[in-house]
Amino acid sequence: MRTILALALKEFLALLRDKRSRLVIIGPPIMQLIIFGFAATYDLNHVPIAIYNQDRGSYSRDLVSQIEGSTNFQIIKHINHDSEVAPLINNREVLLILTIGPNFSANLEKEKQVSLQTILDGRNSNTAMIAMNYIQTILLDFNQAWLQKNELISGPKVQLEIRNWFNENLRSQWFIIPGIVGLLTLVVTLLVTALSVAREREEGTFDQLLVTPLRPVQILLGKAIPGIVIGLFEATLIIVLAVVFFEIPLRGDIGALYLGLLLFILSATGVGLMISSIAVTQQQAVLGAFLFLVPAVILSGFSTPISNMPEVLQWLTLLDPLRYFLIIVRGVFLEGDSYALLFDQYWPMAIIGIVSLSFAGWLFRHRMY
Repeated sequence: MRTILALALKEFLALLRDKRSRLVIIGPPIMQLIIFGFAATYDLNHVPIAIYNQDRGSYSRDLVSQIEGSTNFQIIKHINHDSEVAPLINNREVLLILTIGPNFSANLEKEKQVSLQTILDGRNSNTAMIAMNYIQTILLDFNQAWLQKNELISGPKVQLEIRNWFNENLRSQWFIIPGIVGLLTLVVTLLVTALSVAREREEGTFDQLLVTPLRPVQILLGKAIPGIVIGLFEATLIIVLAVVFFEIPLRGDIGALYLGLLLFILSATGVGLMISSIAVTQQQAVLGAFLFLVPAVILSGFSTPISNMPEVLQWLTLLDPLRYFLIIVRGVFLEGDSYALLFDQYWPMAIIGIVSLSFAGWLFRHRMY
């Protein structure tokens, strides 16, 4: 361990002395945090919803038909009991649940004001706000048609009573900033580890490292430790800024978050060391890192819901560690998740980390001799 720690210390000193490395570690995360935190927006492509129709009268059937005819919504379930509501939102099966009360048609016939309850999944605030606007547009058309049918100029209207779960005020930063924890941690960890061996080769010090008493596994571990430490530091910095500066609630278990963070960084370190073992120059290492980074971000669900992707790409996302960590970080921040609820996200990252680190070790030994 003393020799491994000595090599790790050497890596830290090399990073701190190199101006380019310092810029990579400090500059981009802060800049991207500010840019994404204030400027990032998302478009809505698909809205799965459920209808809880307790009325069954003619007016409720008309309203449901209008929703079914809309290209903005897909009704994936008709609810029959109150107990079905919460699991649909909690498990991300639907974005919106519209509840039509038992006296909906009767009250309209009596020309009484009618309210409908709408429950929205606020974890993706931008999508929730757009979905809410779509529903309000449909209700506006429904109200207008009802007035024309009854030859009225004005009268009672159907209005929404809206409840937003997990993000009560639909603040977009509550969705974006936790995702940036994973995004920037991946960027920094991947670049630091991808450049480590390539930098030695380019500067001509790799051969000197080979004649030391260190075994290949020890050299690999020494190269991995700085990436893991820096990744944890970057993630902690962004988490603190998210809570203190952006005032995003951290509702879940901090230990559950850091367990997921450690597994995520291990998997990112393994990928970075694989790239570094293959690359001969730092330029090749940077290109290799971005060759992995761009698809990883796109397939992670950071900006586009995975459910909207083609089925082949959905299967491909299972190889992306960022996909699992985004569920963990958003679950801990917004939903208050704990270890048990996140177990299904832990073990895939652990497997990815073990496989990538093992393959990186094999590549490292293969390239040494």
